[in-house]
Amino acid sequence: MPEVPAVSGSGALSALVEAAFAPGGSLARTLPGFEPRAGQVEMAGAVARTFERGGVLLAEAGTGTGKTLAYLIPAILSRERVLVSTGTKNLQEQIYFKDIPALGRALDVPFTAACMKGRANYLCLHRLHQLTGGAGGPAAHDVFLPMIRDWSACTETGDRAELDDLPEDLPFWNEVSAAADTCLGGECPQYDECFVTRMRQRAAAADVVIVNHHLLCADAALRQNAYGEVIPACRFAVVDEAHQLEDVATQYFGVSVSTYRVEDLAADVERFAGLPSAGGPGDRARLGMAVEALRDGSRAFFAALADSHRSTGRRGDERVRATRESVAAAAGAAADLGLALERVEAALQPIRKRQAEAADGIRPGQDGAGHLAAAHRERGARGTSCGETAPQPGPRSGGDQDGDADEDIASLARRAATLRDELRFLTRTADGRFVYFVEHRGRSGVFFRASPIDVSQIVRELLLERMQSTVLTSATLTVEGSFDYVRQRLGIGPADQVRLASEFDYREQAILYLPPRMPDPRSDEFPLAAGRQVVEILERTEGRAFVLFTSYATLRAVQAIAEMALEYPILAQGTAPRTQLLRQFRETAHAILFATSSFWQGVDVVGEALSCVIVDKLPFASPADPITAARMDAIRDRGGDPFAEYQLPLAILALQQGLGRLIRHRRDRGVLAVLDPRLRTKGYGRRFIASLPPAPIVHDPAHIDRFLGRPA
Repeated sequence: MPEVPAVSGSGALSALVEAAFAPGGSLARTLPGFEPRAGQVEMAGAVARTFERGGVLLAEAGTGTGKTLAYLIPAILSRERVLVSTGTKNLQEQIYFKDIPALGRALDVPFTAACMKGRANYLCLHRLHQLTGGAGGPAAHDVFLPMIRDWSACTETGDRAELDDLPEDLPFWNEVSAAADTCLGGECPQYDECFVTRMRQRAAAADVVIVNHHLLCADAALRQNAYGEVIPACRFAVVDEAHQLEDVATQYFGVSVSTYRVEDLAADVERFAGLPSAGGPGDRARLGMAVEALRDGSRAFFAALADSHRSTGRRGDERVRATRESVAAAAGAAADLGLALERVEAALQPIRKRQAEAADGIRPGQDGAGHLAAAHRERGARGTSCGETAPQPGPRSGGDQDGDADEDIASLARRAATLRDELRFLTRTADGRFVYFVEHRGRSGVFFRASPIDVSQIVRELLLERMQSTVLTSATLTVEGSFDYVRQRLGIGPADQVRLASEFDYREQAILYLPPRMPDPRSDEFPLAAGRQVVEILERTEGRAFVLFTSYATLRAVQAIAEMALEYPILAQGTAPRTQLLRQFRETAHAILFATSSFWQGVDVVGEALSCVIVDKLPFASPADPITAARMDAIRDRGGDPFAEYQLPLAILALQQGLGRLIRHRRDRGVLAVLDPRLRTKGYGRRFIASLPPAPIVHDPAHIDRFLGRPA
């Protein structure tokens, strides 16, 4: 970091920030087209004061405010190390690759920045070396292994985002990524060259450290469990897209075992058994039998678990709440799977002992005991883990073949032990702080999970109280002008607050169309009526629209109607990776994108390519969802109103995000449409309307033509 004294706490930071934003200041002189915005200046001043005085700032900054510069400039001028956490990798990369370089040219202050992502985004050189040296393999190896091997020789970061031709959801990436489960930590022979190691070294020397919420939670979990730290120590933090923090913390501080995770372990043990240093024929035979028992145990357990929970949930549910009674049906199979995991450890133990003896006692022995605390790092779906390292063992020794084998043994034994301990925790279903549920994904994916019901204490103790100053910001933090909901959900105590209206003129740039007559959205007639409305609206806008749904069932029904009635190109979520769909949408004239929840936020399409956003229903969280149900139960148990306190404000924020996709620039114009009649027929509809952009409300579709300047 620059050898310059910090300016926070003296009032000097506020003066520096004010000068930077002044009409003749450094931003106006160096940034092309820079125009001071009142809201941006106000927010920057509030951030500067928070850094000077300490405490928490809640800042809702409507679209067009320019909130990113409003917090980056005080962060840079403070000359402190500042942590910036985002909800999406897209924003993280925008800050690092666009905003930071621009400010580096604009501000007369030396500073450095580093971008840190979850470790599964990075290539593992050790695992790549193992695959490269192996014989044969799946067809994916023939296609992607040479590409990744060539890239590994020239990349500086090892970040898979550099590989434009690598499919977003490619399963093969899991075989070469630096995921937490397979990391050897300090004992890896390529530890010094490791891309994760380099990432941390860059961050340790940086002034602005840019992470995402998954990594933020990973770091908090590691600190909680005394495993060190991922993110370098910071006193100041900015949490952007803060409305996503509760969901990420819920995911990250949970516990999960899955068919994918067990199969990953089985495949790696099987691969290890084929190495020359895996021992003699007897060792290989024991490993082979242990892998077979592990796979048999996994199939039996997850089949029993799935069967017992299909009977307790509605057909088609992806997640079904688990109880002691429902889990008891799989108790015998769970015990067998636990024994199979112990058998894997036992089969590895004699090989491990001989390797330690061969090293003449240089390498400390390990007992392979699992740590339930490690379960607080979300292991989650195959290939999506953002968890950070397991405990770091002692000093590394050489990178010879025997050393590699010993390191693999330690890693495999640790993974088996951790899985066993997490399985025991889950099957007890005894911790009242968690909600337990079974999740079905695809044809064969089964997950058994436990998620915290209330993360407010976790967020407060592990994130907010660690910092001297914390800024939480988003375009959507308030409900009817109040921060009360987000404060309660995130455990935020006393805090300064600032609300900044959007810089866009919604009264001129948009209209909100509410159909005059629609059936109840829970009725069988709704999909057909919604399909007709979608067709009529899109004919008037000539496509160029996002059509956002709260369920795949309604999406498919409306899509079928639209495909028969419209000639415009239709894209649908699930037919291609998200980034590819967005690229196709931007590049295809008059395109229409049908999508669900993942496209409701973090998506930017500027200009006429997106001239309409249609939402089918108010996005209430389903009471059948296990986490939603558990949180509603908790509110009800303390005498509260679950609908008013939780479901309604959560839906309002979600709708704000969905409709916020439309107007992203001062020159954008377009139509917002909500097909759900409850905005007009229910008393709580007024609360939604009060929280939405102040666009004129129309009920006659002819207004769409007039607004867009087309003949009716």
